[in-house]
Amino acid sequence: MAVFIPKDKISEIKNSVDIVDIISDIVLLKKVGRNYVGLCPFHAEKTPSFTVSPEKQIFYCFGCGTGGNAFNFLMNHDGLSFFETAKMLADRYGIEIPAQTMSPEQKRRISERESLLAANKQAMYFFKHSLLSDAEGKIALEYLKKRGIGEDTITIFNIGFAPAGWDNIINYFSKKNISHELVEKSGLIIKRKSKNGYYDRFRNRIMFPIFDVSKQVLGFGGRVMDDSLPKYLNSPETYVYNKSRSLYGSHIAKESCRASETVYIVEGYFDVLALHQHGIPNSVATLGTSLTQEHVQILRGFVGKNGRFVLVYDSDAAGIKAAERSIKVFDKGYVSAQILVLSEGYDPDSYLFEFGYNSFMNAASKAKSIILFLIESAVNKYGLSVEGKIRIISDLKQPLANINDSVERSLYIKELAEIIGIDEAAVMEKVRIVSGNKSIKSNKKLSDKMRDKNFTLKGDRLERQIIAMMLQFPEILSEIILRNILNQFEDESLKLIGQLVLKQGEHKDVRDELHAVSTRGNIFVSDIINSIDDREKRSIVASLSIGEDQWSREGCLKLLAQFESIRNRQKKTLLKKIRAAEESNDYELLLELLKKKQIQVRNDLKLS
Repeated sequence: MAVFIPKDKISEIKNSVDIVDIISDIVLLKKVGRNYVGLCPFHAEKTPSFTVSPEKQIFYCFGCGTGGNAFNFLMNHDGLSFFETAKMLADRYGIEIPAQTMSPEQKRRISERESLLAANKQAMYFFKHSLLSDAEGKIALEYLKKRGIGEDTITIFNIGFAPAGWDNIINYFSKKNISHELVEKSGLIIKRKSKNGYYDRFRNRIMFPIFDVSKQVLGFGGRVMDDSLPKYLNSPETYVYNKSRSLYGSHIAKESCRASETVYIVEGYFDVLALHQHGIPNSVATLGTSLTQEHVQILRGFVGKNGRFVLVYDSDAAGIKAAERSIKVFDKGYVSAQILVLSEGYDPDSYLFEFGYNSFMNAASKAKSIILFLIESAVNKYGLSVEGKIRIISDLKQPLANINDSVERSLYIKELAEIIGIDEAAVMEKVRIVSGNKSIKSNKKLSDKMRDKNFTLKGDRLERQIIAMMLQFPEILSEIILRNILNQFEDESLKLIGQLVLKQGEHKDVRDELHAVSTRGNIFVSDIINSIDDREKRSIVASLSIGEDQWSREGCLKLLAQFESIRNRQKKTLLKKIRAAEESNDYELLLELLKKKQIQVRNDLKLS
């Protein structure tokens, strides 16, 4: 791993970071014993298998096998390099990193990310000033007030205004000596077709900054104040902004989602503002895109395993289509979502301002499951004539087939059959035709996943136990060296990990740590993970470290004695097999056994 930050700075960052604090921004964690558990953000799961150890400053998922320390978590989750992650953590904990330690490439990469975020922040200030202080902004401010948006909401969400004209934001950044190329990369300006100059993307629009959970400005959404099209315009995908992973209002909604274990998902910026202003801050909006698997994963991290998802969609054709699409997304995320259908002609914004909080919450308490909503919508659309029933089944067979849980699917099929008065077996047959070999495919995927996960089970059981012992009880490392235990290992990956543990234990600061665990806990394991480039090996280290085994020196010595005894017996057994192969003239087997013997001899020479 190429490190462009001084080791003392890495150590300072490492000693300042609290992995529980970092991961809690993304995953709802609950304390279980000495560790914390939650739903894994790297794969969909029904029950929490994601474990965080504050003592060792590491995480490990027993479901998908992903593991590491705080650095690895952010690198995996946010797609950052090691250097970018270290710089982000340093900024978070107020640690200054000397600029001269960066390579030109690292300077460029970190500079681009920081520069884009800084440009977005500057643009937000420009839009806010335009709304609150410019003469042109008074019209926009009046528009917001007419829609019931109060001053506090405007301030909390940092709402602004992009003035009319083609070069307002260009001139603003030019005065700050910020290059047009950078501002173009942020999506705030667009290069002219003639390639001669640029023009502002957002003009004469109410501006909504889009934040991540760390309150960094990723992009913007802009809304016109008349009937012009497009009504809404969002930032394009950039180095820092990804629509499929971004949700409007998530930086404000996160804590209230956790407290209530409920999240309301709406479609528009004004819907979120209205919900927040009416005392329902646990609300977010998708950003010009359908609800994605990534969105569901993020929100599950907010509301937890048994959290409640409420989709507040219109009851028109577009809302019904959105509900249908979301079934597969929610099902893959092991989430049971509900649909809140407001009175016809109302969206959450208009409904709340006309009927208020109590009426909305009363409606929310009657929210239906997505399938029941689709059944009701289809019945209202087609009626219960013979042809109507045929169309209802035709519309619902795919949504029903998208339900992976066979019991849940069967219950909904029964419900549909009773509502429309048709034989349950006939509905089941239609759904089965659509499903095809879905169960077979699902089983294959499951077996593939288990096969991929089996890397954590590689190696001799005793060898794995010894590595776990070395990681969890490093006081035994001197005995490992004295007995040359690692040279007797057969699994090369485990041997390499063991050698890294011994190497890490050689450092004076680490030796001191082994004898005096600080109040923040033992970060010896986190240091080892930092020294490993290979993701699979990092996960093995995390999996073997995360346990809460009770080690004692006596127990460790017994394990080592057992290991040595087994290896000695294996040597004797191998000699017997060699003699038997010679006597039976089985030259192919003999050659194979002699190769094993040769490896043993080499290891014995190392032992001596």
